[in-house]
Order: sequence, then structure tokens, then C-alpha cells
Amino acid sequence: MSAEDRPPGPGVDEFDLIARLLRPLTDGAPEALQLLDDAAVLPSRPGFDLVVSKDMIVEGVHFLPSDPLDQVARKLLRVNLSDLAAKAAAPYAYFLAVSWPARCGWPEREAFARGLRADQDEFGITLMGGDTTATPGPLTASATVLGWAPAGGARLRSTARPGDVVLVSGVIGDGWLGLQAARGEIKADGALQRYRLPLPRLALREALAAAHACADVSDGLIADAGRIGIASKLGLELELDRLPLSPDGLRYAGRAADRLSALVGLATGGDDYELVCTAAPERAGALIAAAAAVRVDMTVIGRVVEGQGVCTLYEGRQVAVARAGYRHG
Repeated sequence: MSAEDRPPGPGVDEFDLIARLLRPLTDGAPEALQLLDDAAVLPSRPGFDLVVSKDMIVEGVHFLPSDPLDQVARKLLRVNLSDLAAKAAAPYAYFLAVSWPARCGWPEREAFARGLRADQDEFGITLMGGDTTATPGPLTASATVLGWAPAGGARLRSTARPGDVVLVSGVIGDGWLGLQAARGEIKADGALQRYRLPLPRLALREALAAAHACADVSDGLIADAGRIGIASKLGLELELDRLPLSPDGLRYAGRAADRLSALVGLATGGDDYELVCTAAPERAGALIAAAAAVRVDMTVIGRVVEGQGVCTLYEGRQVAVARAGYRHG
């Protein structure tokens, strides 16, 4: 093959990487300027607010060194898209930054790009630019995602109201169980898949019109629900008995010597990327029905009250939770 067609060797050139692997991910969008400039030029969209969020994942912290790199790339996009889902925003574009360790040659970078392509196609988002570097440390990647929400329509953490019910989408605890499965500590195939490829709840965008406040569940249900309380200057009561669990979660809780401790672990483990939201009681039914129409279950797990902090209940009594969720350094 010619030099033009031949993949670079171990010392991968940044410009080859951009030209061969990343420029195709722009899908010819004029805003990306073919990745030939160190910036993108984004038009405004009358009647909409631009929602921007950024998350980073680090090898050994957010994924295992043995995880397939196409799945790592997809998880990177999905954890960022979950932030857009919590704002009821439609995905538009993203910017990518990756620091490659020496172990990541051309095949590994190709796999990463394949993962990006798969989820770009699935979720309708386009690469607009970014940066790549080499690093002596672990593989580190971040994405800045942009989405559009109708003007004034983004769902915030600060808009819960006293008397609201608290609802959560999907099931809780599979991210935590999936991490244990990835480490070989337990067998939980369904949870393992959800840990590696969480599903951002972008389909709930229209359903969230019935909600007052919303957050995604990344650090743990109790912690992230608590952030709604902090932002809204209100308290929340959460009932662990109502926690929606997958078959893997039900088995884990059912086999535990202490069911309460098991439920606390599931509610605080994190990496679920579900949505926790609040709604007026008279609107909760509409929210649940709208979610069901896009095949997403919503479960009422508590209420918003006057005061501050999260009160966790089990079988009608208050229980202490020492650690509400994952804590970043």
C-alpha cells in the first residue's frame, strides 16, 4: 500500500489521527471546518437555549484497563449525553479531548473511533473539534457536549417544589453491580452490560415537560437526588422499599444477609445514568404515561419536603446512610 494508505506505526502522528479517524466523524458539518482550524464556528438557533456540559473518564477510575476501547468511547459519549437528557435537551455536537498512553497504537485508536461512530449514529450527535495528546499516565478522555432546549425549557436542579413527588427512571444499582462483575467479584451479566454501556435517557425529553426539577444519577441515587434538594433549598424523603431493581439487583438484595445494607449499596453505588426528577403529584401520572410511551419505566420513590438534606426511609422508619454516593477527589 502507499504511504498515504498505510496506518502509522507505534509513534502515531496527531495529524494522521485527525485526518484518518476523526475528520470522518464530523460528517461534513460545515461548523467543524474539516478540523483544519483550532475552533469551530457554531450558529445560533432562534427560540432555543444552548445547553453545554463536560465530563471526563480516566482509566482505572471510570473504566478498567481491560475494557474494550470501542466501549470506552461509547461510555464517554453516553455519560455526557446523560447530562443533556437531564436538561431535556436534544443532542447537537461535541468536542473531544484524549490523552493517549503508549499502549494505545493505531489499532486501539481505530477501535476508539469506531465506538464514537457507533454512538454518533445512534444518538444523532456530531464531532466538531477537540485535541489529542500523548501522556505517560493512564488513558484519559473528555467530551464537551452541546444540545438544544426550547428557550426557558431546560430542566434544572433548582426548581423542585414542596409537595412534589420524586421519581426515578429505569432501575437503580446496576452500574455498581456491573463494576463488581467487571472485576470478576460477582456474576451479573445484565448489570455488566449496563455498566459498560449505560443508556442516556434522551427519550424522556418530552416526558420531562411534566417535571419541575431533574438530575442524572451518576454518583448514586441518594447523592444526586440530594443535589436537587441543595439547589432547590428543600429536603427530600426517599423510600428504599420503592427502589426499582433489575433481575440482577433483585437477586443481589434477595441473597444479602442484610437487605437494608444491600439496598443502601445499590442506591449509593453510582454509574446508573438514570434520571431522578420531581413533579407535582397531579402531574406524576402524565409523566409516567409519557415515559411508558417511549418504553421507559418511571417509579415514585419519595417526596420533596420543607427543610434540608435527604431523609432515607426503610419500612417506614428513618435510616442513617453514612455515604450518599461516590465522592470525587
